[in-house]
Amino acid sequence: MRTVDTVRIAAPPDRVFRLAAQVEGWPEILPHYRWVRFRERRPDGGIVAMSAYRHFGPFPWPTWWVSEMHVVPDTHTVLYRHIGGITTGMDVAWKIRSDGTGTRVELVHEWRGPRWPLIGAFAANAVIGPVFIHHIASRTLAGVKRRAESA
Repeated sequence: MRTVDTVRIAAPPDRVFRLAAQVEGWPEILPHYRWVRFRERRPDGGIVAMSAYRHFGPFPWPTWWVSEMHVVPDTHTVLYRHIGGITTGMDVAWKIRSDGTGTRVELVHEWRGPRWPLIGAFAANAVIGPVFIHHIASRTLAGVKRRAESA
């Protein structure tokens, strides 16, 4: 499974990168995030637990995961490896690049799917990726865009 969500933001890459890397502040700027908590901090990231809602109309469905996070300031990249939750084994990359007059953000999720016999890959490609991951990722990018452009 591979999902790619992109957005163009009318703000400098440094500002966008700071918002992407400062995940503990996400619940304040992203209404679909329930909480973000570091379990272990490191200079380049750490172990972070996150929870967000995937809304189905007025009904919120809570999701959660635990990731090993690596922040790479030189390349404006934030990398995650999911180590807990249904998406264990997923790799996520925030790629933040100048496009000359602003910033282009590419958010890439790659995953082989859950370790469910026979249906794991199908579940990842047909449900988890498009219904949950894309929905939450696109709302996350929209919220970061809103905040970066209003700063």
